[in-house]
Formats: sequence, structure tokens, C-alpha cells
Amino acid sequence: MSLNPQIHDSWKEALKSEFDRAYMSELKAFLIEEKKQRTIYPRGNEIFNAFNSTPFGNVKAVILGQDPYHGPGQAHGLSFSVRHGTAFPPSLQNIFKELVDDIGCPYPQSGDLTHWAKEGVLLLNTLLTVRAGEAFSHKEHGWERFTDHVIATLSEQREHIVFILWGAPAGKKAALIDEQKHFIVRSPHPSPLSAYRGFFGSKPFSRTNDYLKARGIEPIDWRL
Repeated sequence: MSLNPQIHDSWKEALKSEFDRAYMSELKAFLIEEKKQRTIYPRGNEIFNAFNSTPFGNVKAVILGQDPYHGPGQAHGLSFSVRHGTAFPPSLQNIFKELVDDIGCPYPQSGDLTHWAKEGVLLLNTLLTVRAGEAFSHKEHGWERFTDHVIATLSEQREHIVFILWGAPAGKKAALIDEQKHFIVRSPHPSPLSAYRGFFGSKPFSRTNDYLKARGIEPIDWRL
């Protein structure tokens, strides 16, 4: 049994061997059982939203999150993003504060980051699903192995991507990235617990664009 995900053809090609591995079949079986008993976020057709919104060849930057928001009406398959009309979670509020301070744009009116995805920002969580109300409830069921493979594949097959790693768990993923070919922006996490320890003032948005422009790549329009 393979996962056969609803995922953009460019990613199916890049990751084709991974979907046939045993752990992905086990992950699929786990998710089927979970859905019988619990509410799972995001919706099934949005689990691979990050990949469908940003094709493999279009990736200019990666913003790595941990697991999806676990409240109703929030997660829709893009890291840190919430549906339009949903209140901004604290981390997203801090991301927007830094965005305004960094590039001088107006404070966003929507927490939907789909525009960033269309601009070439892969909004990737290390876990792609979660139980309602239970953070990290889907850890150690295979998603970490899959998303590590995604990062490693981007590192190996592409060049000049900016990997934005916020917080210690994301920072550990630097081991998967070839820093001779790519640029890593590291800082503390934007959560209220750590944002004042170095996230504010880290200028991830302008640093990303400076790197891209220096290599003749069209910069990202971060305005929302």
C-alpha cells in the first residue's frame, strides 16, 4: 500500500521513491484509524497544501514550522499560516511585527500566508497532521522522516535556497542542508517565550531577499 498523496506532480517526481516506503504505508494506516476516532487538522485535501502551493522548482525559501495549529479553523497546511478571518496566533503576531520592522510594509490584515507560498516560500511543518487540541500528537509516526527527506532532497537537487530556521528544533535540521549551496537564516522562535531573545531584529525577510538578489534571483514579495 502506497500513500498516493494529493500532491503536485513536481513533488511526486522529486519524492517518488519515498511514497512507496514501508513507513509511509504505516503512516497512512495510522491516519485512517485516527480519522475514525478523532478530529484531525488540517483537512485531508490540505495535508500537502505546502507542496501544492509551491512546486518543487519554484522553491526560493523554506520556513520550517513544527506541527499544525490544533484549534478549529486554523491549520490549512502551511506552516504558521491560518485561514483568512482567523485570529492571529501569538507566534504569527510576532512574525508580522518583525516583518513590519524589517521591510517597512503595512501590518498584514490576514493571517493567510498563501501569497508567500505562491512567491516561492515552502511553508513546511515537520509534522503535517495533528489531533484537535493536542499539540505534537502525531509525532513519531513517520512525518519527521518524510519532511527530513523533503529538506535533504531540496538541498541535494536544488541550489541557492534560503532555509529559515526558527527555534532549536528547526535549527537541528541544518544538518540536512548543504551550506555550500544554500543559505541558512537562524534565530530563536517567534513564540512569546523566545521572540525577545533574538527573533526580533533578526531580519529574516530582508536577509533572504539580499541573498536571492545577490545571485540574480527575483526576490520574494513579502507584503500581504
